Amino acid sequence: MKLNNIIDELEKLAPLSLSREYCEKFGLYDNSGVILNCGKEINKILFSLDFSVDAVNKAISGGYNLIITHHPAIFGGIKSINVDVNPLSKKLALCLQNGISVVSAHLNLDAAEEGIDYFLMKGMGGTSSEIMDKLSCGGYGRAYAISQTNFKDLVERTRTQFNTNKLRAYGNENSVIKKVASFCGSGTDDKALAFAVANGVDLVVSADMKHHHVAELIERGICVIELTHYASENFGFTKIAEKLSNRFEIPCYIHTDKILL
Repeated sequence: MKLNNIIDELEKLAPLSLSREYCEKFGLYDNSGVILNCGKEINKILFSLDFSVDAVNKAISGGYNLIITHHPAIFGGIKSINVDVNPLSKKLALCLQNGISVVSAHLNLDAAEEGIDYFLMKGMGGTSSEIMDKLSCGGYGRAYAISQTNFKDLVERTRTQFNTNKLRAYGNENSVIKKVASFCGSGTDDKALAFAVANGVDLVVSADMKHHHVAELIERGICVIELTHYASENFGFTKIAEKLSNRFEIPCYIHTDKILL
């Protein structure tokens, strides 16, 4: 299968233009797209949220010659490649030596209409939402209604749904939760908090949250669930990878770095 054919299918779900639009509209930076093209026919695909050493080793041992990641395999500039001192250099060298191409879909996959941020909402029980950062299609940051439940029960349901024990919960366990704001990854900044408060939510769900943001939410009577960055995004990434796998007539494997969940 040609790499371009695979890119075409990815474009249907999360067009690269969304990343460019997001960066231009909100002043962000991204490096999505083809990161490494070894110029070979693709015979097996490995999906991994991160360009991790375990994912690369699995690709080598399993004969996968394309890795599709969410977090860009190369995010900033690289001035040199030295496998003796730099883990990223070693992973890139291993891919080159074994003919493994790499494609990353970052902000475009976050913000797609049915992207990672969308699936965080779905995992929490939402169906439709107000969007904070609206794009031509999709966007990032969501506020939505869920079926009424108490905080304690929702915390346990979240642990199960997102397959994680590394979860921090702040708030009265008897609090009634009817409306949620969620932001996949490390998206909880001052603007996100203002969006959550303006939408009258009872709970904020995100990852990598700063102490003063958590403290402010608690003082406002808003509960908080802080997932790991990985858990907040791998749920949606897996759903998307499953959808893509069904479109390809070649073997696909979804890798999970469980230690990060």
